[in-house]
Amino acid sequence: MRDHILIQDNQESFFYNLRFILIVCVLVGNALEPLITRFTGAEALFMWIYTFHMPLFVWVTGYFARPSIQGVSGRNVLKQIALQYIIFQTLYAMMDATVFHTPHMRLSFFAPYLLLWFLASHFCWRLLVRVTITWKPIYRLIASIALGVIAGYLPVDGFWLSFSRTFVFLPFFVIGYDYGASIRARLLPGWGRRAAAILSAALLLYIGYGGLNIPQGWLFGSMTYAELGHQEWYAGIYRLGVYLLEIVSATLFLAWVPNLSCKLTDLGRRTLYVFLLHGFLMRLAIWSGVYSYMGSALFIPIILIVAVLFSITLAHPFVRQTFKGMIEPDISRIPFHRHGVFKRSA
Repeated sequence: MRDHILIQDNQESFFYNLRFILIVCVLVGNALEPLITRFTGAEALFMWIYTFHMPLFVWVTGYFARPSIQGVSGRNVLKQIALQYIIFQTLYAMMDATVFHTPHMRLSFFAPYLLLWFLASHFCWRLLVRVTITWKPIYRLIASIALGVIAGYLPVDGFWLSFSRTFVFLPFFVIGYDYGASIRARLLPGWGRRAAAILSAALLLYIGYGGLNIPQGWLFGSMTYAELGHQEWYAGIYRLGVYLLEIVSATLFLAWVPNLSCKLTDLGRRTLYVFLLHGFLMRLAIWSGVYSYMGSALFIPIILIVAVLFSITLAHPFVRQTFKGMIEPDISRIPFHRHGVFKRSA
């Protein structure tokens, strides 16, 4: 019994450690994006991060969703995600209108603001799992992959309620929900782990030398096949190839994640604060013009250090105490429809 509890604790620690490392990758990727057309090193690091960080973030989100998909807890999480989306969609729009004076700015809850696509998609992922909760996991996985492939053919604006990304990244949420624990248990220790870490670094070097010659849009998951320049009927095969690349890169990257509880574990419990607040810092950094002073690739390590420091700062307990009412609002008094899919999955 004691060994089982220890294994469970180590498993939870691993996923919290992974979640914090991934939120650092999110900050690094966003901070590097203004430089990728200027420095090859920035573009290589950016592309490498995008081969694994969103698939893994969705995967770990699916894993942590397991206890709260159905019933009252499931409904409460859906309410909280919806309220977070409304609050931050409004705040980011207000910032653009009042601080940055963005031309033609208008508030629309149907077009997620930058990083908020993840909230809209997370809401949909949970709903899709709820309505397929009686399915066998393998059928849910096959259906999610099929939807991810089919989504690229549909002539729909992928940014509308994060339609494209919702379906493109759905398989990773399903894998995290249904298979996250079993995959974690099968990760190779010892020499296998070291070999995977070396191969992960080798992939970065391979990308740096121009070995991965694919449009970034394939990794973003927000564009149709036509927008990516592929009108062929078999364009979905390319998405399957991208899935394979992401699975390989993500699996290799897991070798860098500590197994046991450490300082990262506690930080990993508050990544939501980093995720929702860092967009304000990024917009301010771009608006300030600081990127115009970055004249060489030597600024890339500085960006990495700043991203880590920002992540640690925004994950500090003081930040949670300050912004908890806004980021984790009290949803106990918000009514929720109890019929339809919600009643059936309760």
